[in-house]
Parts: sequence; C-alpha cells; structure tokens
Amino acid sequence: MDRHNFLAVDIGNSWYKALASENGILSEYQIPNAIALFDEEFYEKPYDDDDIVFEDNLIVEVKSQAVVDRREIFYIGKAAAKQRDVSLTAFNNQKVDEDRTYLLLFGLAGYHAVLQHPEETEITYSIDQLAVSLPTTQYKERKTRLKDKLAGTHTIIFHKVPGLSEPKELTVKVIINDVIVGAEGACAYLGLTRDQETLGIKDEELVKESQKGIIIGDLGGDSVDFVGIKNNKPVASVEGEPFGINQFLDHIIQRVSKKEMYRFDSRAELEEKLAEGPAGWYVEPFAGVRKDISKYILPQLKSMAIKYLEHFDRVRSSSSEIKGAVRYIAVGGAAKLAQKQIQEAAAKWSDRGRPIELTFPENMEKLNVLGLMILAKMNQLKRDKGSNHIMTTKG
Repeated sequence: MDRHNFLAVDIGNSWYKALASENGILSEYQIPNAIALFDEEFYEKPYDDDDIVFEDNLIVEVKSQAVVDRREIFYIGKAAAKQRDVSLTAFNNQKVDEDRTYLLLFGLAGYHAVLQHPEETEITYSIDQLAVSLPTTQYKERKTRLKDKLAGTHTIIFHKVPGLSEPKELTVKVIINDVIVGAEGACAYLGLTRDQETLGIKDEELVKESQKGIIIGDLGGDSVDFVGIKNNKPVASVEGEPFGINQFLDHIIQRVSKKEMYRFDSRAELEEKLAEGPAGWYVEPFAGVRKDISKYILPQLKSMAIKYLEHFDRVRSSSSEIKGAVRYIAVGGAAKLAQKQIQEAAAKWSDRGRPIELTFPENMEKLNVLGLMILAKMNQLKRDKGSNHIMTTKG
C-alpha cells in the first residue's frame, strides 16, 4: 500500500481535517472552513516575505468542472478568516452543491503537493484514492454526485506565494483517480475499530459489543450525526440532525463583540480558545486590558450539552434496530470541547432514571478522518484485488 497516494478529508462545517499518505509517509492538516473573495486592489503587500507563513496566506484560483465560478480568486482557511467579508458555513448547508467545498478541498490537496515539492512551480499530484465524508442526512442522496464532481483533473493556482519572484504563482494539477464517500459517524467507527497499517480489527471488545448495539453521536459544526452499529455494520434507521456547535459559537461571538468590544476573526479562532480550557478564556480588546469571557462560554456549552443528550435519547428510543444498545460513544471536535459539560448533564440524566453513560474515546476529534484513511486504503485493496483477478483470468 505504501506505493499509493491516499488523501482523506473530513469536510467539517468548522474545520477541514486531512490526512495524506504519500509513499507511506503521513501528513496531517487542518484549516478553518472559511473562504473570502480576493481583491488585488485591497491586498496589503507585506514588507518582507519572511513575515508570511504560506499556510496562513492561501490564495487560490481553482479551474475545475466542479466549480461554477472559475474566474474568481479566493482566500481560503486562515487567510479567509482574517478578511472582513469572510464567508462561513450557513446552517444546514448542502456541501455537494457549494463551490466552497471544492475550493477548500482542492486548495488543501494542492497545498500538500506544494509542501512535498518545494522546489517546483508546476506540480502534478496524482491521488489514487480520495476519501471524503458527508453528514448522514446528505450521504444517501448525494454521495454519487459528490464522487462524480471530485473525480478527474483539477488545476489549482496559488497566488502571492511567499518566497517566489513575480508573478509569485504556483500551479498544481491534481489528478483524482478514484473517490470513496463515507458517512460521518460511521467513519469514526472504522477509526475506532481498525488498525491504520494492517486494516485489521484492533478493538475486538467493541466489535463484540456491536452484536447488541452501539450508538455513535458525532457532534460537529452544523450537524450531529448519529450512527447505529449492529453486528459491526451501520443500521439504516439511524440518521443525524441539523444541530451543532456553530449556533452556540455564534452566540458567544455576538455577546463578546457587544459586551467586551472584541471581534473574533472566525469561529475557528474561538474554538482554538475553547480548546485551551478555562485558563485561556479571556480576550484583550485593547493592549493591556484582559477580559474574562467564561460567563459567555459556559452557559452556551451547558445548553449545547443538554440538547446533545436530548438528541441521543431520541435516537436510542426511536430505532427498533438499535434498542438495547450497550455502548454510547461521543465523537467529534465539538463533543471534545464540551466534554465536561456533557458529562455533567449526563449525571443529571442518571439522577432522573434515564442514564446515558457516554464513552469519550482518545482522538475523538480525529476519528472521522482516521476512518476515512482506512476507507481509502480498503477501497484501493479491493481495487487491486479486482485487477489481479482480471490479470489472472486473462493469463
């Protein structure tokens, strides 16, 4: 498998998380789900290119059949988050139909290629298997269309690349040979139970528990994706809901802006602050002025935790296939940020006689992208076996 190139991308509403495997070497990336139109007239040229970090200044032009407007240039990721006209995800957005999905995904793939070939200005990057995720509510109806839009050749032009002479451009031709789409939550189960190298079962106990039933609640930006696992396979009757952390982040951002005169660049900036824990829950609207913002954060995290458990309870009560589930697993970056509040809320549910004992696994925020990488490798293995069978038959 080491001779193949794999790319796994968790298309999150807050973050794009990616794992790239090139000749057996793993690279990991994470960029905010943010885009903004680039305007040459308003571009602030740096005094010195050495002051610019390429990852923080990604400006891309994407030439692809997947993108409707191929003439525009965009900031993506951290660069976009700093712009006043930044575009973040809308509630219940349809990922397959939005240009932002392809701008960010192809931009991230191109960025990886540039890092692998730092001396080149024209690069061709061939991906044997691209694995991407969709929310459970969009997976069944949209996965084929997403595959069709991603497969093929796409050209990414990076503008204003630090360290290059004028016109400071890099061109990457990304060739995607095969695409597999996974459902969020179900990919997390793969990440929990399978080994990255051997692809074999690594958690026999969890697989055994799946005979009775497991429910996974993947709490993300704009969706909570529930997956029921029975006999080591997802069940059809369990899906997700358009509910996530972004509405709570937006409320915190608005309150802090109004009360403390501090403007967060993006939800991603606030999430990074939340990840620091209570010690980092402050802002500095002016030099030397520190404002505690925990009073805006805690009520929102508690409210989200309560609603998350309500969704969990509804799912376990509504599906006949998964009744009697013996394990409830919380996954996703949002669940990790609010783990303490979810655990506190769960204790109150136990007091009321409706216990929801949640497991919070290690690397819970990365399980989907880890599962996607396994999915990519398994799909390549299946394809290689098919090719070998054809060659054997012909021979």
